[in-house]
Amino acid sequence: MSSPLLDRPGAVEADAPDTGVAAHYGATFAAEQRTLLSGEGFVDLSHRDVLRVTGPDRLTWLHSLTTQFLEGLAPHTWTDVLLLTPQGRIEHAFSGVDDGETFWAHTEPGAGAALIEFLDRMRFLSRVEVAPVDDRVVIGRYRDGLVTELVDDVTTVAGTPVGVLAWEALRIAEGLPRFGLDTDERTIPNEVGLLGRAVHLDKGCYRGQETVARVHNLGRPPRRLTLLHLDGSVEHLPAHGADVLWGDKVVGRIGSSARHHELGPIALVNLKRNTPVDATLLADGVAAAQEPIVDPDAGLHVRAGLNL
Repeated sequence: MSSPLLDRPGAVEADAPDTGVAAHYGATFAAEQRTLLSGEGFVDLSHRDVLRVTGPDRLTWLHSLTTQFLEGLAPHTWTDVLLLTPQGRIEHAFSGVDDGETFWAHTEPGAGAALIEFLDRMRFLSRVEVAPVDDRVVIGRYRDGLVTELVDDVTTVAGTPVGVLAWEALRIAEGLPRFGLDTDERTIPNEVGLLGRAVHLDKGCYRGQETVARVHNLGRPPRRLTLLHLDGSVEHLPAHGADVLWGDKVVGRIGSSARHHELGPIALVNLKRNTPVDATLLADGVAAAQEPIVDPDAGLHVRAGLNL
């Protein structure tokens, strides 16, 4: 279902995976990014899937399944959460908040049904219920960093609406990976800077923990998330999935890309770990310099992280 804000003058619908909300509202990408950074703007993210977990065991149950420390989570505290395969690869990703009675979560557009199905299979004797939510939607704001909120009606939100292109540009500049765009079926949390943010390093056992702990303790994850600064003289942005070359070797594939109001054209890529950090790369035919996001040896985020 498309957002009612697409009916506003100047609204242009975003491309997949963000169809259903506005890419922009007719203003330049620089103007909308500045509006968001000023705190006066908000981003319509109502295309994201929302779900809830209720029941007295919800936090201890989620704690036992996921990478995050959720036992005793303080009410109204947003947190990022992962579910991993037994091999430690990212299978589901969501952000959530507990209000003292219900744990509310949102995930990528179209990813909610699979997440709910997985959680339902894992209930066993726990006193929990998992269900999709249709009467709350997600918006994004800038509050000393990018944050999300749940609201009842996107048309009554105070502030100036800006498009998802502004949100994506700021997200990419902060080196924050987006599930399904900057990750693939092989991605482990250590590669994309999620240790300490979506992965709590001091909690007990969870599925996939052995891989995360081994790579963390030994260092040298197979790949490393990197911000690319692209040649601004080329008009097109590299396409998602396009090869990134070091010489004649494919060393990664483009995840997200955007035009930032200060940095110019940028992109995220998960590079092979042994790619020299000072090497100039070629991304879909565009020359690109590297800015490390993840330490190639420790697997830790080397820039400021945010909850999304």
